[in-house]
Amino acid sequence: MDKSSINSVYRILAKKIGEPKTELNYRNPYTFLVSVVLSAQATDKSVNNATKDLFKVVKTPKDMVALGERKLKGYIKTIGLYNSKAKNVINLSKILIKEHKSKIPSDFNDLTNLPGVGNKTASVYQNEILDIPRIAVDTHVYRVSNRVGLAKTKTADQTQETLEQITPKKWLKTAHHLLILHGRYTCKSQKPMCDQCVITKHCLYLKNEKN
Repeated sequence: MDKSSINSVYRILAKKIGEPKTELNYRNPYTFLVSVVLSAQATDKSVNNATKDLFKVVKTPKDMVALGERKLKGYIKTIGLYNSKAKNVINLSKILIKEHKSKIPSDFNDLTNLPGVGNKTASVYQNEILDIPRIAVDTHVYRVSNRVGLAKTKTADQTQETLEQITPKKWLKTAHHLLILHGRYTCKSQKPMCDQCVITKHCLYLKNEKN
């Protein structure tokens, strides 16, 4: 896809979606990081339902460690993989207390050294909290990017690298949310709603379907 078309894709999506923002509910940088860790292979809605009560009693790493793994599981048991996620959240909280004075590190490598925090989670955190433009790639971003023709990649990391190289600077901060929301509500995995899509003229998938 050429530069003009890439810019057009983002411009059209921005016009439709408006000012995109995360759909995760949080109170501060720490609770946002916890929410993103919990959101792996889970919907934002399911995470918000679980953290609604959790974040009434937990606002800091010290609060989380004091709560303990067993009680944490009680709050998040409706989320997939809750056992491993609870363990990771407790362990990352302990590391934040011991090594970072209960603050969230800004360095990407320091973030990914935390239990349960991979490239995607670190990128989401930097983009949302630190205003460092990153295009985190989840299943929605990966699917939309490769389906539309923004990328032709085999892994999430390859997709992120490609998108961050080709995306105009103007859209770097919002690209992640624009692509996620388009994938979540329009360009769905099993039954893409092409009749409601605003970027069909740029879509490689649709062009191939017609041929």
